Amino acid sequence: MGGLSLSAGPAQAGVAAAPGGAADKLGSHDRALIATYAAQYRTRSLPAGAGQAVPDFVTLMFAVRPGRADAATRQLTDLGAEVTRTEPEIGYVKANVPFAAVEQAVALDDVLRVDADELLELAETTAASPAAGGDAGRHPAAPSAATPDNNPYMPTRETGSVAFKNEHPSYDGRGVTIGVMDTGIDPTHPALATTTTGERKLVDTAVGSNPLNLIDLLFDRTWLLLSAGNKVTGPVVDKYDITWTLPDGGSDDMYLTRKNLAIAGYVDPTLTGTLGIAYRESDNAVWIDLNQDYVFTDDELHRPYRENQQIGYIGTDNPATDLNERQPFTVEARRLSPLLAGVNINTLDEAHGTHVAGITAAHGILGGQMNGQAPGAKLVSMRACTSNGCSSAALTDGMVDLATNYGVDVINLSIGSMPALNDGQSAMALLYDRLIDTTGVQIFSSAGNSGAGTNSVGDPSSAGNVVSVGASVSKHTWWANYGSVVNAVRSVFPFSSRGPREDGGFKPDITAPGAAISPTPSWIASSAVPDAGYPLPTGYSMMQGTSMASPQAAGAAALLLSAAKQNGIDPTPAELRRAIYSTADFNKDEPAIAQGRGEFDVVHAWQYLAKGVADTDEVTVSAPVCTVLSDKLATPHTGSGLYNSCAPGSGGQAVGESRDYDLTLTRTGGSEDPVDYVLDLQGNDGTFTAPRKVTLAKGVPTVVRVTAAPTTQGIHSAVLTIDNAATQAVERSAMLAVAAAAPLAPGATWSAAGTVNRNGTIIYTVAVPAGATSLDVNLSGLADGSQTRWWAYGPDGLDAERSSAGTAYCYANYLDGNGCDPFTRSYAKPKPGVWEFVVEARRTSPYLTNPFHLAASVTQ
Repeated sequence: MGGLSLSAGPAQAGVAAAPGGAADKLGSHDRALIATYAAQYRTRSLPAGAGQAVPDFVTLMFAVRPGRADAATRQLTDLGAEVTRTEPEIGYVKANVPFAAVEQAVALDDVLRVDADELLELAETTAASPAAGGDAGRHPAAPSAATPDNNPYMPTRETGSVAFKNEHPSYDGRGVTIGVMDTGIDPTHPALATTTTGERKLVDTAVGSNPLNLIDLLFDRTWLLLSAGNKVTGPVVDKYDITWTLPDGGSDDMYLTRKNLAIAGYVDPTLTGTLGIAYRESDNAVWIDLNQDYVFTDDELHRPYRENQQIGYIGTDNPATDLNERQPFTVEARRLSPLLAGVNINTLDEAHGTHVAGITAAHGILGGQMNGQAPGAKLVSMRACTSNGCSSAALTDGMVDLATNYGVDVINLSIGSMPALNDGQSAMALLYDRLIDTTGVQIFSSAGNSGAGTNSVGDPSSAGNVVSVGASVSKHTWWANYGSVVNAVRSVFPFSSRGPREDGGFKPDITAPGAAISPTPSWIASSAVPDAGYPLPTGYSMMQGTSMASPQAAGAAALLLSAAKQNGIDPTPAELRRAIYSTADFNKDEPAIAQGRGEFDVVHAWQYLAKGVADTDEVTVSAPVCTVLSDKLATPHTGSGLYNSCAPGSGGQAVGESRDYDLTLTRTGGSEDPVDYVLDLQGNDGTFTAPRKVTLAKGVPTVVRVTAAPTTQGIHSAVLTIDNAATQAVERSAMLAVAAAAPLAPGATWSAAGTVNRNGTIIYTVAVPAGATSLDVNLSGLADGSQTRWWAYGPDGLDAERSSAGTAYCYANYLDGNGCDPFTRSYAKPKPGVWEFVVEARRTSPYLTNPFHLAASVTQ
């Protein structure tokens, strides 16, 4: 792949640091990324997995003021940037900016927020690991073609959708198209071939990446760039020391390029030599010399999938292996810039997107009666990722395209990042919010797999209008998919990211089942859980994560939209969200920050949607926020929910301390007369008290006083609902979350003892003082063979174990800690503030209840 360049001169030594105060438009994370890119450019270094060296620019995504996209485009061009996309309706501008001009670009008055293109790693979703512990002599039955649709392997029933479809057979997703932004969908999988009405299920497959983006240029090897040097004429041409016979006798707009099969990454290991590609731009015709005879006249003409659902194949299957080495592909070609065209041979090297698509809408899993949520729905695939990861620019571009150009009704995104400042104000979050409002297409997104620490929800699921989905699991799925026995009927997975946002914003919004057996490509190895005691056939895998929960919710929403269309109802995204949020099933045994409003309930959501929720009033909430980053919020120390994670003595609450917080409620719509609202608390452990009702005049800010009085250390949370009894849906839910931490002092030891259930968690909070040089933690008191660990989260909500190699597991009595000491660890120069210790017992621990003793101390 050829390089791109914006400037002939050298880049500056680095990107100047900018003040990181309130509403910093770029942010410290992105600024550090850009500094890394600039350093890599100067040294001409090759990032791991990249196909070429870093160029002399960074791709930036700008969220600009309404109506100012064209003006911002002109201003960026004047700074020497190459603007590669402008979307005035949502205020989106994307540009390749020379490193020397970054701060000037960010400082433009029309610019609200800026994101740098970033490689987002795909979360680990396979639960496969060496069997260890558990009951080796007892296993669940394997799923098969005889498994009914009501099952725990693909647990759509936990949202009520199986009962809903049984009662209303035609409300199965028919008439609805689901967009899947991910690693791509296998266009050949039999469970993704047809809908329940016999129509083609996958109606389009497209590519969201663009080799003009920094990250796609470096990491997406499915693209081939074509410049004037690739133009060829005549029926026969000599190029690359090879004589080629061109298709259709050649033409004036014919391009020729090649791909080295030895490094192309295709599945068939026997592929070698050169693969020729010819492209005729006038009609987007692509020929691929699959037989490698350098003659295109005997090769098939390929066009984009949308035209005739055309699929090609690279490689030859080896019947002696379980995998299918005959790998399908589709093609896409387009003019990228005045100087460059691009051809994409769209092959998939990750199973994630196909698995996600199966959860939303598979029909006939394992050749039987098992289905995804909406088997009657159609699918559109938008690939923004490869096995290397996802370009954040591709996730933005692809989402804009998917919502505006492909006729989809709802979109699933099971990808995201974990920024420290997850306040819903990133450029991507702002653009997603605007896109939902502009197109009327609701986006569902995975909350993230960075739990069980507080404030670990990811971006862009932090966007206000995006439905952020946490991952739940039932005891039946623990047994069926893992072979693990638990007591809790339903719980939230320990890995599922917790809320609230940094500004106290309500996230996650809901939960849905986060583990499923679903289709995967036949050329990628299947995965199952060894402890379950059964393998899965090629083409199916068991995966877990909020990546699996989000498509359960998106598919369930497709059922609601299918029912609505058949009843002449056309809900807006806001009305769809109200129906889902107002009827979610809150789990009294899980904290509010883990589950939001609770589990998606299809049956009750439809009852609300069918009756209408358009009369719901708009109510806003403004509340105090105290965190280590709250000075950087758009309005410092203020957000849309109550959140105090500061240390005692630094604005935080101590155990046993009672404190009043003033929340300001404003009704912005509805009646001109004052309206009474009922206030209620869900998930309250006794920490919070609030008035039972409030009267709101239209447009008049009204203060409601909430009292927090934590009696134990830890994170205390609840959902405050604000409801007009005269309307169908709940008007507003606000998150309340307060940390009460035990202070750590040099020379003293904090300790706690207890028991943690298998697959369960217990969270402790301690306050680390400023100036500490080390935080030392010790785990002891375990039963013989108990597979228990602790996990540390810093004051910024980020996983403090991230920098320690091999700590992905770190359980006692399991794989010797997997390269991590499960009993004693030290954290050098710990950040001052409230730290969380999550104590967790693994699914294979031999005990249902696991005793432990945890101790911590600091040196200063």
